Amino acid sequence: LVQRQTTQQPTTNNPISIMVQFRSLALLSVLATAAASTEKIANYEPETKVTDHNALDQDQKLIETLLSETNNDQAFNQAKAVYEQGAFSKSVATLQVTALTAAFNKGDKVTGIDVSGETVTGTVFKNVAIGADELMVQYDTTAIQATYVDCKVGANPDPVTSGCLKQSGTITIEGFATPITYQYVVGTDNNNERNIQGFSLQAEDKMFDCGKGCPHATYNKFFKYYGFHNYADKWVQAAFAGNSAGLTNGNADFSQYTNIGKEQIIKKATSYMHIWMYVIREMEDAVNDCNDNCATEGCNDDPVHAWDEAVAFYTGSLEGTDGSGSGVMPYALADKRCQNFKTCGVDADQVTGTSNVNLEIFQEFRQGIDKLVDKQCADGRAHLEAIEKQMFIPLIQGTIRYAYKVGVDGDGEQSKSEGAAFAAAILPVVHACDEDDATTIYDNMRVGASSTDFEAVKKAFESQYKCMGVDGKKVGGLWNDDLQKYYDGAEPSSASMTTTILAFGAAGVAAVSMLF
Repeated sequence: LVQRQTTQQPTTNNPISIMVQFRSLALLSVLATAAASTEKIANYEPETKVTDHNALDQDQKLIETLLSETNNDQAFNQAKAVYEQGAFSKSVATLQVTALTAAFNKGDKVTGIDVSGETVTGTVFKNVAIGADELMVQYDTTAIQATYVDCKVGANPDPVTSGCLKQSGTITIEGFATPITYQYVVGTDNNNERNIQGFSLQAEDKMFDCGKGCPHATYNKFFKYYGFHNYADKWVQAAFAGNSAGLTNGNADFSQYTNIGKEQIIKKATSYMHIWMYVIREMEDAVNDCNDNCATEGCNDDPVHAWDEAVAFYTGSLEGTDGSGSGVMPYALADKRCQNFKTCGVDADQVTGTSNVNLEIFQEFRQGIDKLVDKQCADGRAHLEAIEKQMFIPLIQGTIRYAYKVGVDGDGEQSKSEGAAFAAAILPVVHACDEDDATTIYDNMRVGASSTDFEAVKKAFESQYKCMGVDGKKVGGLWNDDLQKYYDGAEPSSASMTTTILAFGAAGVAAVSMLF
């Protein structure tokens, strides 16, 4: 762990001030200890343990694998089950117990024996009262991603049960001397309390009616556009069913699609609509709960943990500790699209390597966590907003790419469905800037569009780069690697110059004008 540095010096010898500084250092010490035992996520050092959150990408990967069997309806049904029930994250056992003679609280420590005969530990998942005959236990996870948990059941068609509590026996709960007898079915009573569908179903409670800082600004754009809090779930469920999503704006009727199109719609929506938005939610949660002036040890642990969760959901375990893996989360999309738009690397001018988007986002992630640890909460919001703007770019690139494939190259259902999915993931942001340009993009990219005008789609996006806070240079242009030039009509936008001038500021422009 690289020790954090601060240039802030004590401004007083007041004992209370010194005590606050001491407690702040104690918080840093606790967080540093946690981070020292936690693996990196694409070179980001989490301050807290988020291996269980980082594993959600295995749900996404399994969904994609099952959907790839486009001639197998059973595989599609299994994919739907994983989407709704989960398989790899937040594993919880539901035990049938003899009537409890004591009440237990969420977080109480539990010990038992697993299927392999080894000791397994966990915590009470939710409060239970005296007399209850059911007890939920969440399995503990480790800080090592490869062995974070050995009970992965849920809707997993190939479940891992070696680390699950054995079928019957006794458990002990810390603070209660008497062992508790239980029984359950290993294969059906081990479930996952985190799943991708839940990110959409919980959106109203966690992003709209959630108290301080709500509704979240970006989420509110999506709610206002689509007209439903669970717009992402409605999109995916309609694709599975092959019918209309019933959305107020940006609606889609998937009845005309085969499984080839549905595959693209579903797997892109789960990653780029559900998970993408939840990344923003975790950052909002971190910043909104941050306490500028707290003096109690650990008072900002929850915001720091939420920020780490955002990084985990954005990246996923499959990217590895250095980000060189092959993932399925928004991180992976940014690295794919930079190859198509020649925006990889520090200067956003390469076709290989890490995307400029990810380089910028992870710089903001690191600076943001520093601000939260140091209780500079307002500065944390600035980093959140910078990350959001970067997250728009791969979705814009994806829409433009498939507008070209469909409108110019004449591609069929697969490319049309991919374009529709990318457009759906960014349209509300455009709509909040200009309804006409959003309509142009939707009419050309929607499911069932009669035609696709690539130039019109590209122009509509470029007209709103300034409003969206996007630098056209960082979007780049659609690159033909064989000919080593941009495709005709798909060159980068000149809007990057406008963005640069705006960033330079009025005072800078005035200073330059004095030279002429």
